[in-house]
Amino acid sequence: MDTGNAPAPSGHGGEAPLRPMQVDVVSVQSQVVYGQVGNTIAVPTLQALGLRVAAVPTVVLSNTPHHPTIHGGAIPLEWFEGYLADLHARDSLRRLKAVVVGYLGGPAQAMALARWIEALVHERPDIQVFIDPVIGDEDVGVYVDPGMVEAYRTHLLPLADGLVPNGFELGLLAGRPVASVDEVVDAARALLRGRTRCVVATSAAPASWRAGMMRVAVVTRESVEVIEHPRLDSTPKGTGDLFSATLAGHRLAGCGLADAARHACDRVLEVLATTRAAGSAEMLVFPDPAPDA
Repeated sequence: MDTGNAPAPSGHGGEAPLRPMQVDVVSVQSQVVYGQVGNTIAVPTLQALGLRVAAVPTVVLSNTPHHPTIHGGAIPLEWFEGYLADLHARDSLRRLKAVVVGYLGGPAQAMALARWIEALVHERPDIQVFIDPVIGDEDVGVYVDPGMVEAYRTHLLPLADGLVPNGFELGLLAGRPVASVDEVVDAARALLRGRTRCVVATSAAPASWRAGMMRVAVVTRESVEVIEHPRLDSTPKGTGDLFSATLAGHRLAGCGLADAARHACDRVLEVLATTRAAGSAEMLVFPDPAPDA
C-alpha cells in the first residue's frame, strides 16, 4: 500500500495542525519475533537512554538461524526504500541525531541505505552514523551474502562516523591480519578515512587475552585505548547489537568515546549475568519479574 501522499492530520475546530513526531535515532537492523537481536534489543536499549527511535527492519525472522526452524526473510527492496523515504515524507527527521546500522539483508539493501544516508548527511553533516558491519565471526566464518564485504567497503564505510566491528569483521574489511593488538590498531586505522573518526573493535585479538578476560580496542587517528573486561561463558545471540546500541546512546549523550565503550562493556556484562542467572537461552534485557509471594 502506498499512502505516501496522504495529507498530514489537521487539528479540530480550527486548532493548529498536529505536529509530526520527531525521532532522535533511526535504527536500521534485523527484527526477530523470538529472541533479542537487532532492533529487538537495540530499540529498548536506546529508549532506556532517553532517545526516540524509528526502527527500520532489514529482515524479519521468527528467530535467529541457530534454531531448528526459522521463517521469514529479507524485506523487499521496494518496501525497505519506502520505509526510509516515508521518514522524510512524514517530516520526522528535523531533530535526528544519529543513524545506527546493524544486520542488512543483502548488497542491494546496503546500496539503497547508502544512498539514503548520503543524502541525509549532505543535508545535515552533524548527524552521526554508527555502523556495525555484521558479516561473521571467528568461530563460524562469514554468515551473510559474501558480497556484503565489498558492499560495506564501497558504499557504507565511507559514510560512517564510527565503526563497531568484531575482530573478525575488522580483518575482512581492512584486508589485514588482526592477530595481535598492534595489528588490530593498524587494521582499524586503515579504515579511518573520510568521515570515519573511530573504530571500536570488539573481541579484539583473542590470542592476547588473559584467562577469563577479553578485549575491546578503541582506535582513533590520535589515540588507542584497549579495554579489558571479564569474559563470561554465557554467549547468547545479540551481544554485538546490544553493545553497539549502548555505545551509540552514550555517545549521543555526550560521553567520551572510551567511556562510552566502557559503558557498553558494562551493560553487556550486566545483561549476560542476568541471562545466566535466569538460565535463559536468549538475552534478557530486563530481569524476569520476581514470582508472587
